Amino acid sequence: MKSKLIIAAVVAALSIPAISMAAPSRPGGYVSGFLGASMARDADSTTIDYGTLNTCIFVGGTGGYDFGYVRVEGELSYRHAEIKSVVDRDTGDSYHNMDGNLGALAMMGNAFFDLHNDTPVTPYFGGGLGLAVLNLSDTYGTSASTGSRDFLYSEGNDTVLAYQAGAGVEIALNRKLSLDVGYRYFGTSKATFDKDISRTTDLKLESHNVAVGLRVKF
Repeated sequence: MKSKLIIAAVVAALSIPAISMAAPSRPGGYVSGFLGASMARDADSTTIDYGTLNTCIFVGGTGGYDFGYVRVEGELSYRHAEIKSVVDRDTGDSYHNMDGNLGALAMMGNAFFDLHNDTPVTPYFGGGLGLAVLNLSDTYGTSASTGSRDFLYSEGNDTVLAYQAGAGVEIALNRKLSLDVGYRYFGTSKATFDKDISRTTDLKLESHNVAVGLRVKF
């Protein structure tokens, strides 16, 4: 009987760390930082069609409050896409060897729902709304039909509405620190560039984003 009690006590003692790891983090404030990749969708403008945008860096941080099963946070993030090719919708001419980029600085308010369970891995889903400052650089490209180096877009920026939705998993490292692996679909309303000339350019940014980050609970 005594040996059985000793064995039970040892098993219980060894189980404490696992139980501690599996327990969901207590409610409270937190901050996080993340780094990943943003895969922009082809952007259709009012003047010239973007053919493709290169995969770019996606970086940012958040600060918020965890209520236990719901988290609300503010997010500041940046995406940057190099323009890879352009196709003129009127003439069908394509442009390569591009020199130009499209960036987005986003300020979002998010809400995420945590699906706590008996493991250190907590799935979550949610989304957010906010504003994004889109910045288009001076853009040049080489015409496939003539070989000439043409000026396509003027530098400009515009602030537009932004939205995102996604899901991910939080992997608890301890009760204060966790690893966050997530996906976000990000989009904006149409931004208008070249407002001071007769031919304006309207376009919106849509992208698939994956990132890995660290979250610290206070």
